Amino acid sequence: MASIIDELISALEGELVLYEKLIPLAEAKAVAIIENDLEQLSVVTQSEQNLLDEMAVIENRRERSVDNIKDVLNRKNEDINLDRIISFLEKQPSEQGKLKAVQKELKAVTDRLKQINLQNKSLIEESLEMIEFSMNLMQSTRMAPESNNYNRSASFSDASLSHTGMFDAKQ
Repeated sequence: MASIIDELISALEGELVLYEKLIPLAEAKAVAIIENDLEQLSVVTQSEQNLLDEMAVIENRRERSVDNIKDVLNRKNEDINLDRIISFLEKQPSEQGKLKAVQKELKAVTDRLKQINLQNKSLIEESLEMIEFSMNLMQSTRMAPESNNYNRSASFSDASLSHTGMFDAKQ
């Protein structure tokens, strides 16, 4: 069982390293979004994707370790999380301590990454709203409605909107 736990700890430590590498990339993504630097955003996104590809390999290792732990504990049909595995290791305080430490570090790093990603999501939504507003504004100025104004002699007179402002004063 100790070797399986060591393999799980190793996989979790590998995930931790990759999550720690994702934090500066997520922060760089925020800067690229704020500065509207699409080239830098593309570079950062590609780097993130490369790390996520590495993460998938380590994630498979972690899942195999958990499946092996389930087999050893004869809990094949149960969902087992890290807290339950830690509780099963009461008689192995060394492995239990290592697993708790990695879990604590992983939680801190993933919470930080989650916070940055929420900030980036908000920045992207604000950028999209601004783009939509700008597009609507440009479209509305190009497609100014013609008005059918007639003078006293019932002939058409063109009352151009060029004398009015961009926004309706009634609003």
